[in-house]
Amino acid sequence: MKILDINVINGPNYWSVNRHKLIIMLLDLEEMEQQPTDTIPGFFDRLSAFMPHLYDHRCSEGKPGGFFQRVKDGTWMGHVIEHIALELQTLAGMDTGYGRTRETNDPGIYNVVFSYLESKAGIYTANASVEIAQSLIDGKPYDLETAIQDLREIRENERMGPSTGSIVEEAMKRNIPFIRLNPHSLVQLGYGINQCRIQATIASTTSSIAVEIACNKEETKNLLEAAQIPVPRGCIIHDKLGLKNAINRFGYPIVTKPVNGNHGKGVNTNIQTWEDAVAGLSAAMEYDSSVICEKFITGLDFRVLVINYKFVAAALRTPAAVTGDGVLTIQQLINLVNSDPRRGYGHEKVLTAISVDSFTLEILSKKEYTLDTVLNDKEELWLKPTANLSTGGTATDVTDYVHPNNVFMCERIARIIGLNICGIDIQATDLTTPLNENSGAVLEVNAAPGFRMHLAPTEGLPRNVAEPVIDMLYPPGSSARIPIIAISGTNGKTTTTRLIAHIIKQLGYKVGFTTTDGVYIQNQMMMKGDCTGPVSAKFVLRDPSVNYAVLECARGGILRAGLGFSNCDVAVVTNVAEDHMGLGGIDTIDKLARVKAVAARTVFPNGYAILNADDNYAYDIHKDLHCKVAYFSLNEHNERIKKHCANGGIASIYENGYVTILKGTWKIRVEKVVNVPLTFSGMAEFNIANVLAAILATYVQDFKIEDIRQALQTFVPSPALTPGRMNMFHFRNFSVMIDYAHNTHGFLAIGKFVKMVEASVKVGIIAGVGDRRDEDIISLGEAAANIFDEIIIRQDKNLRGRDEQEIIDLLILGIYKVDNHKKIVVIMKESEAVDYAIEHAVKDSFIVITSDAISDVLDQVKQYKAIEDGLKV
Repeated sequence: MKILDINVINGPNYWSVNRHKLIIMLLDLEEMEQQPTDTIPGFFDRLSAFMPHLYDHRCSEGKPGGFFQRVKDGTWMGHVIEHIALELQTLAGMDTGYGRTRETNDPGIYNVVFSYLESKAGIYTANASVEIAQSLIDGKPYDLETAIQDLREIRENERMGPSTGSIVEEAMKRNIPFIRLNPHSLVQLGYGINQCRIQATIASTTSSIAVEIACNKEETKNLLEAAQIPVPRGCIIHDKLGLKNAINRFGYPIVTKPVNGNHGKGVNTNIQTWEDAVAGLSAAMEYDSSVICEKFITGLDFRVLVINYKFVAAALRTPAAVTGDGVLTIQQLINLVNSDPRRGYGHEKVLTAISVDSFTLEILSKKEYTLDTVLNDKEELWLKPTANLSTGGTATDVTDYVHPNNVFMCERIARIIGLNICGIDIQATDLTTPLNENSGAVLEVNAAPGFRMHLAPTEGLPRNVAEPVIDMLYPPGSSARIPIIAISGTNGKTTTTRLIAHIIKQLGYKVGFTTTDGVYIQNQMMMKGDCTGPVSAKFVLRDPSVNYAVLECARGGILRAGLGFSNCDVAVVTNVAEDHMGLGGIDTIDKLARVKAVAARTVFPNGYAILNADDNYAYDIHKDLHCKVAYFSLNEHNERIKKHCANGGIASIYENGYVTILKGTWKIRVEKVVNVPLTFSGMAEFNIANVLAAILATYVQDFKIEDIRQALQTFVPSPALTPGRMNMFHFRNFSVMIDYAHNTHGFLAIGKFVKMVEASVKVGIIAGVGDRRDEDIISLGEAAANIFDEIIIRQDKNLRGRDEQEIIDLLILGIYKVDNHKKIVVIMKESEAVDYAIEHAVKDSFIVITSDAISDVLDQVKQYKAIEDGLKV
């Protein structure tokens, strides 16, 4: 078996609009296509012994054991690999359960689809699952434990930490979108101008000076002491002499810790001897040359969490520890503690397994213990110097027992430091009495406090401490989103996108939009190239200046990675016609329509899908939608439009020379097409359709008719505003039009316009695309033959897997099917083909250049025009 390709999807997609995280593995079963599972001796027994929990997989049988029954009865190996992939992730602490396996049109080649939680883990799983299946087929051993541990490590490296993850999860509950901005803990909540950011538990609203103060322990201590908050007595030291003076001043026991530090790094507590004090000084100076030496406060370790200056939660923390029984060694006691099912690797479970590290060995050495030492019965041994859950510590929720005076004090501390998300470390016998009565003290104030101890304490009530963070960032009535209009379809997407963006921009919005030629923020190009995929969409949605997004969504990006957004307010489907057939497994027009429908299927229930009622495939998309629908048509007598509007629906039509909105049975005429430059006085019928889609998309977003009308009048097609979309250049004796048309449907559309142009000769420069089917290239030749009197065949720079002569021969075959006397010139290089056409242009001729390298051709034709006009070039 051989993996041909692996795509990582993270957004609404062809397979599912609700399950965004999917691995799409294109798998060639090779000889296994002829061997279903029931024909492989011993396969079921080996599989069931290797992964017994596969019994829980219900599969299409809908009951436990269902998948095993399929294996016994005989199923194909792609299906088995799908289930192995799901189970392998579950065993590694990533429980995810969606899978599909579908055969492509190529025998033996399957799309194996399964969900994932972390993308690198998903890729690893895809490869490992094929290896596991092969080992089971061959009856060879496979090291499953190593694979599981590898996945655990990948998961821990890739996943958000529990604090960041809890905030993101709370945001998702409220339908607030998020974008991960780096591989670590920097996350954007919301879109565009309404975004907020978090990094771990520091928010974009958190004061930077407050973070600086909290990270400087001495500065924090001085501020708190000045405000009559109880803190330990202490001072700053830089060397052994300072250490000695501090001990003489405060006496043992002491604490040493770096001035600038966090998460317990370099901290040593309850120091009782000079040797330990020197070691503590050395440990602290690894993180900062300035070290705090202060009196050790006896008592328990508490963490109080204050969010938005309100007390939220409190926990008692205990370092990782074991208790002796007079029989077991320390290592055996650690193993016993780690056998608790609540403990796991990293953050996969409520508790983290205790590991033996340098801190543990140092503690044992000081006590003259080893891992083989047997502790006395009921002797407790702390194995870590700090009570962090990530090193195996435990937490007990004490939120309900904190004295009101201590609540007031902690909220006041947050105000004093200025931290809106604040963790306060307190050493005291308890928090049920005021600190000034039990000799307790505030040890530290922490920016970016961990939430895990509150979210999942070892004992006591879990607290949803992420909730007040989202409440703070997005108070009631505020929005995290910006309006999104998505445009998909075979042809007309870019023009419709640009027109919609223009209408919205005229109303004063800061518009970000994506097209096949680039990404724009307020008409300023930010990225150049085909930018119709999820990366480009996220570029717009990340921009903090954008308050309206208009996103062109092409099939390639949807198939490779899904959409770059989870939901939109309006989705336009311009049309569905054969193009790129056979690519990405999309080999029928029905499958292509399903791809084009993805954006429409993400529309909010109160939003609108705008569908072409003249196109059967586009129209039928409404059957799978759960939002409002509006239709557009070039035919005012379209029966679908009539029925829709009779039921109170909204539509747009072309009637009596007007583009018109239908609201129920009422007509609202927007503008005459002769006054809409984009329609070329009504000659460009396909652009009338684009206008209908655009006015409908903006009308359902409550834009006023007069504003839409004015925007239509000012949207003038040009190389600057609509590059590659019917860009006209009028020379003295001939005219040139440059267009992006690249498929039969597009050629037929511009053909209607070209036929209305008066010209002595109509010349077309065309090219076939190498990754299209033979019949598509032939069809393109036929369409060109019906439009042009003379045809110049050129070649794209990228032949996409074909021989150039093969493409030329197919085009000529199509041309000669229409007219075997048609004048044809073959010039491979596009620039030379353009030179030839212009330099051989006859009087009153009309030259159409179809190109995918629009900027290059525009520059070339502009140069000719400048020379004719007598300008310097």
